[in-house]
Amino acid sequence: MTDRARIVIIGGGVGGASVAYHLAELGERDVVLLERDELTSGSTFHSAGLVGQLRADPTLTRMNQYSVELYRTLPGWVECGGVKLACTPERMQEIRRQLDWARTFGLPLTEISPREAAELFPLMDPEGVVGACYLPTDGQIDPAQLCYALAAKAREAGVRVRTRTRVLGIEVREGRVRSVRTDQGEIECEIVVNCGGMFAPEIGRMAGVRIPIIPMSHQYVITEAFHEHTRLPTLRDPDLLVYYRQEVQGLVMGGYERRSSPWVDPVPADFNGKLLPEDHDRFTEISENAEIRVPAMGEAGIRSFVNGPEAFTPDNEFILGESEVAGFYVAAGFCAHGIAGAGGIGLVMAEWIVSGEPTWDLWHMDIRRFGRSYRSPGYTRKRVVENYETYYDIRYPGHERSAGRPLRTSPAYGWHAAHGASFGEKSGWERVNHYDLPGDESLRPHGWAGRHWSPSTGAEHLGTRASAGLFDESSFAKLEVTGPDAAELLEWVCDNRVARAVGAITYTQALNSRGGIECDFTVTRRGESEFMVVTGTAFGSHDLAWLRRQARERGADVRVADVTGQYACFALWGPNAREILRTLTDDPLDFPFMTSRELTVGDVPVLALRVTFVGELGWELYCSTEYGAGLWETLWRAGLPYELVAGGYKAIDSLRLEKGYRVWGADIGPETTPYQAGLGFCVRPDKEFLGRDALDPEPERRLRCIVLDDRRQVALGNEPVSVDGELAGRVTSGGYGYTVGRSIAYAYLPVGPGTKVGVDVFGTRVDGLVTDEPLFDPSGSRIRG
Repeated sequence: MTDRARIVIIGGGVGGASVAYHLAELGERDVVLLERDELTSGSTFHSAGLVGQLRADPTLTRMNQYSVELYRTLPGWVECGGVKLACTPERMQEIRRQLDWARTFGLPLTEISPREAAELFPLMDPEGVVGACYLPTDGQIDPAQLCYALAAKAREAGVRVRTRTRVLGIEVREGRVRSVRTDQGEIECEIVVNCGGMFAPEIGRMAGVRIPIIPMSHQYVITEAFHEHTRLPTLRDPDLLVYYRQEVQGLVMGGYERRSSPWVDPVPADFNGKLLPEDHDRFTEISENAEIRVPAMGEAGIRSFVNGPEAFTPDNEFILGESEVAGFYVAAGFCAHGIAGAGGIGLVMAEWIVSGEPTWDLWHMDIRRFGRSYRSPGYTRKRVVENYETYYDIRYPGHERSAGRPLRTSPAYGWHAAHGASFGEKSGWERVNHYDLPGDESLRPHGWAGRHWSPSTGAEHLGTRASAGLFDESSFAKLEVTGPDAAELLEWVCDNRVARAVGAITYTQALNSRGGIECDFTVTRRGESEFMVVTGTAFGSHDLAWLRRQARERGADVRVADVTGQYACFALWGPNAREILRTLTDDPLDFPFMTSRELTVGDVPVLALRVTFVGELGWELYCSTEYGAGLWETLWRAGLPYELVAGGYKAIDSLRLEKGYRVWGADIGPETTPYQAGLGFCVRPDKEFLGRDALDPEPERRLRCIVLDDRRQVALGNEPVSVDGELAGRVTSGGYGYTVGRSIAYAYLPVGPGTKVGVDVFGTRVDGLVTDEPLFDPSGSRIRG
C-alpha cells in the first residue's frame, strides 16, 4: 500500500472515478482512489442510466450539459433524446416554463404534441396526454461502463486505483485531515474526497463530519425483449410517476412511489455489489401506472427486478465541497440522478480542490447549506422521505414542505400563530410569510406566481409604507468575530471598510479570488476586537465556514462563532417607527443611519441597529432570546395607536424589490462581482482585500431593473430576457411592487435604462422596459427620516 499521497479519494463508483479523472486532467498525479470492494459495487452498478440535462438549478444544468459532452467521447453513450409528457394543464405549464429555461442554456428543447411524442416512442398510448417536450441531446449510458472508462483514463494519467481496500479511519489533527487508515495500511495525505455514496455518512463520521444522506430503496424492472424498435428516446411521465428507457429490445421501467422505504444507516459492512429484496407490494403503484402509458408492459416478461439503495439528500441536490474539516471534501448524495451529473461533478470538484474554490456557483449543492438541524438523523430522515415521495411533483414557487416542522421557532412564535400567521420554513426556522389580512384580490398574478400568493402581502407592504411594520427576523443568522486579529481579518475578507468606529455598521460583500460575491452581509463593530455579522437565514453555515476558512489560511487569532439562537431580532420600519419607539425609551434616538446603540425598550435591553431592508426609517432590535416574547408584545402594543401592521417575509421581499436591494443566491453570488451587481459603492479599492485585483469596474453586463407592461405577469426567476429579439439574459428575481404598482424583474444585461426588452413568462412574451433604480424613493430620504 502506498503510504503517502496528496489526495485520497474514497469510493470507486462513478463519482469517485470522475473526480479522479478530472483531477488528473488538471495535472494532479499524486492521487489514490480507494474502493472497499470492486469498482461500481455501491450504487453505480444498479443505476438506471438515464441522462437528462435540464434542471431548475442553472449550475446543475451546465454540469449535466458538460456530462453529455464528456460522454460523447466515451463508449456506451447513446444519444437517443428524451421525451417528457404532461397529462394535466398544470404539468404543461411546467413544461412551458422549462422551455423558457432551456433557451437560456442553449438547449434545443422543443414542445411537441401527444401524436409527435407517440411517433418518437411508439410503445406509448397517448390517451390522456395533453402535451410534451423533446430534447434530442438527452440520452442514456451504461453506468458501470462509464465508471470503468473514467477509472481507466485516470489510471492512464497516473492515478493509483486500489480495490478491495477498506477505509477504517481518518485522522484529523488541528482541524485538518492528516491520513487515511485502511485494512492495507495507513496513507498520509493532505486532502480526502468522500465519494462514498450511501456509505458517505459513515465515512464522514470518521472525520467528525455529519453528512445528511439517507439510503432509499429505489426499484425498477428490466423486461424481456418484446419490441423491434431501435433508439427509443428516454420517456418520463411524471404525472404517472414513471420513467422508461430502452434496454436492447426491452425496456427499463421505474418510478418514485408515494409510499417509500428508507434503508439503514450505517449500511451493513458486507453490502457490496448487492441488491435489496424485491418489494412487489410497494412497486404495485408504479407497475400499474406504467401499464397505463405503455400497455405492452402488462404482457412483457420481467427479466430482472432491481431494488437498490440510492443515496438521497433532504433537498434532492448533490452534496459537494469542503466540509468544516480542512481538506475533507464530499461528493455524494446523488439522488438517483448522479449518472447525469457525474461528469460535471468530477469537473467542479477537481476545480474546487485544485483552486481552493469552485468556478461556478454551487451554493445549491454546497455541503455548507445544511445547518445544525441536519445533525439530527431523525430530522434528516423525515426530510429525505418527503423529498423522495414528492420527487415528480410540480414545484410551485412558494411551496412549503411539511416534514419535521416546527423545529426552530422565534420567541414570538406563539403570538404569530394566535394572530393568523401563515408560516414558511427556511433552514429549519418557522418564519411568517404573511398574516390573514384583507387585501386587493384583483392584483393576484397570472399563472404560477398567483398559486401561493396572498392579498395580505400587499396590505402589509402598504401599511409599512404608510405608517410602520413590525417584522420578526429572529431567524437571521448572527455571527460573532472576536479576538486580537478580528479587525485585520475582516478588512481582508470584506470589500468595504469595516474596521471603523465602535458602533458603526457596514454593508459589505466578501469576495472570492475571482472577485465573485461569496457572502453579502452587514458588519457591526461592537468593540475594538468584537464584531457582529448578520446574514441571511439560509446562509449562516456558509458564511461561518467562509470566515473560518479565511481565518485559518491567514493564521488569524480570532474566534468565529454562530450565535443565532442567542438573540431575537425584530425590525420596526416605517415613517412612524421613530414615534412608536420614542414611547418606549428615554434613550436618544438621534443616532444616524448605519450606526448602532444600546437602548432599553420598555424593560428590555436591546442592541438597536439603524438599518433597513425595506427602504424605510427604522431599526433592527436585537435582544437576548429570553426577552423576545416580551419585547414583541411591547412593540406591538405601542404601535397600535399608530396603525402598526405585523408583516411577513413576503412583504419584505416586495418592499426590497422596489428599493433594488439584492439577495444573495438569486441576484448575486460567486459568479457575479460587485460592479456587475450595482454594488460598486461598497468597494474600497484603496485597501487590500481578497478578490480586489480581479475586479473590473466597467463590466459589460450589469444587473438591471425591468418593469413589465402587464403588472399581473410576474417573473419568478430564470425567464429569458430578449433585446431586439435576441436572448440577452435571464431573470434573477422578480415580484410585484405594491407602492409603485409595477411588476418588477432583475436581470444581468448588456444594455442600460431606456431599453425595451421582452420577458418570456410561461411561453408568453411580456414587454418591459429597463429602468433606473431604485424605483421607490431614489433619494433615500425616507431611510434617513
